[in-house]
Amino acid sequence: MLKRTLTCGELRTAHDKQEIILNGWVNRRRNLGGLIFIDLRDRYGITQIFFDPGQKSEMIEIAKKLSYEDVIAVRGIVQKRPNDMINKEMATGEIEVIATQLELLSKAAPLPFMVADRESASEETRLKYRYLELRTTELQRTLAIRHKAAREIREYYTENNFFEIETPVLMKSTPEGARDFVVPSRIHEGKFYALPQSPQTYKQLLMISGFDRYFQIVKCFRDEDLRADRQPEFTQIDVEMSFVDEEDIFRHTENMLRKVFKNVINVELPEKFPRMTYAEAMTRYGSDKPDLRLGCEIHTINDLVSQCDFQVFSATVQKGGIVAGICVPGGEYYSRKQIDLLTDFAKKYGAQGLAYVKVEETGFDKGIAKFIEPIQDQILAEFDAKPGDILFFVADDEKVTYKTLGAVRLHIGKVLNLIDESSYKTTWITDFPLFEWDEEEQRYFATHHPFTSVRPEHKDFLEAAPEKAMARAYDVVINGYEVGGGSIRIHDDDMQRKMFKALNIDDQTAREKFGYFLNALTFGTPPHGGIALGFDRLTMLLAGTDNIRDVIAFPKTTSASSLMEEAPNFISEKQLEELHIQVVKVNK
Repeated sequence: MLKRTLTCGELRTAHDKQEIILNGWVNRRRNLGGLIFIDLRDRYGITQIFFDPGQKSEMIEIAKKLSYEDVIAVRGIVQKRPNDMINKEMATGEIEVIATQLELLSKAAPLPFMVADRESASEETRLKYRYLELRTTELQRTLAIRHKAAREIREYYTENNFFEIETPVLMKSTPEGARDFVVPSRIHEGKFYALPQSPQTYKQLLMISGFDRYFQIVKCFRDEDLRADRQPEFTQIDVEMSFVDEEDIFRHTENMLRKVFKNVINVELPEKFPRMTYAEAMTRYGSDKPDLRLGCEIHTINDLVSQCDFQVFSATVQKGGIVAGICVPGGEYYSRKQIDLLTDFAKKYGAQGLAYVKVEETGFDKGIAKFIEPIQDQILAEFDAKPGDILFFVADDEKVTYKTLGAVRLHIGKVLNLIDESSYKTTWITDFPLFEWDEEEQRYFATHHPFTSVRPEHKDFLEAAPEKAMARAYDVVINGYEVGGGSIRIHDDDMQRKMFKALNIDDQTAREKFGYFLNALTFGTPPHGGIALGFDRLTMLLAGTDNIRDVIAFPKTTSASSLMEEAPNFISEKQLEELHIQVVKVNK
């Protein structure tokens, strides 16, 4: 075999007249009246190869029969292209290689889609032939970004005296959170391991063990209903520190993210990330992961409309609900039809409807203009509305109003291209509620997880008024994505028991599920805290894609399937017997 001396992305005019050998895939072939040109590709780039018909006839015959994605080796002489033939779209566009020897290393079968054009097939087809899709320029770029980001992360934490320590993949199944993926044990009949949803207890145990600075880029697993930006197995940047408070974790996380964004995509993040409370995020943006690239903040107007003539508004205020709205530029876009479509969109989030007015030079027009005309000036001032704007309002209970307007705000931002896709806006969200109430199960769940510490001044709320307890928890958000979340942990076994009790986990259950951890807390536990950042989601932001599958080499579909190897799949009766498992079909 002709072994390459350079890659397909390296050749420049400085290599003129040098003899070189290239290996790669046929990206394109052109036969121009006997003159054959091949674009040869590897992961480093593309080089044009020219086959002169005056050369060896056997080489020309092979070249004529080459197809897309055939693997070849070429020996040749580098030659500068004439000025009028330079291809400015290619890094190697100032040269070409005059072939003197050609070797066909591997013949490609007919392709299910064109590797040079990723959009020539559906995502389903591309996932089935993922190894071909991974040859595309787009995915080679995103995986290169993923590699560089991982390198920068490891470098930062290593330079700051953190140890990278691996934690187990087979662990004990625990309550709370999403469903576990479980793994049957062949040796221990009827017993199961679980795959970790997070190394949460392990990293806390490492703090108890005296490793005061730990990090890990680790696989996690959750058996949950998937969304477009989630996978059943995902990668997490896991960090834990002892003898710290929130400020230490904020500082290290900000410094790490600044290093990653600067060194991977040359973007400067702010020296200090802004912060807002959970309550502020919900009332201003309708989301605990606000996209700050978009204006159109939510304004609550209960005090303005409590006595207005529009009964929907005044009645909502009297019942203890919330009336709020957003001001959007580009009111001319919103015809009656578009407003009806937007109203249907709002109803998906529980709202009864969507009220509106358009702002003209003479004041309000259309929609509910005549009902709120007496308070027109106050509303214009509240929203700083100008002619050409349109105001949308929702009147409902607090949760529905803010959630709906948050979704409408983002939807309008995308439709009207109000979001600067080239910018990166960061924020910390703090002061989360410690608990969330579940109506179906009639009990509290931990907003983050059951090891999150309560704010010291709210300790008594654990038993007296759990709904008032605030957590020492925080999320870091970039461009509307929750990139990471963490907390200061409970480091006292008595406080941990009180937390379990508030979550309706009795002592026996706590002992069965977390006995090893509760025991460890009694042997001298340092105050500690940490954060876990979604590495896949972070890479998405760095790569500028909104599809998480683009940054994972072999992802699953939204139904948690791998189309390529057809997983999950059945196992043999012998395997089931060895695992002491019987599969029972259940009629749904």
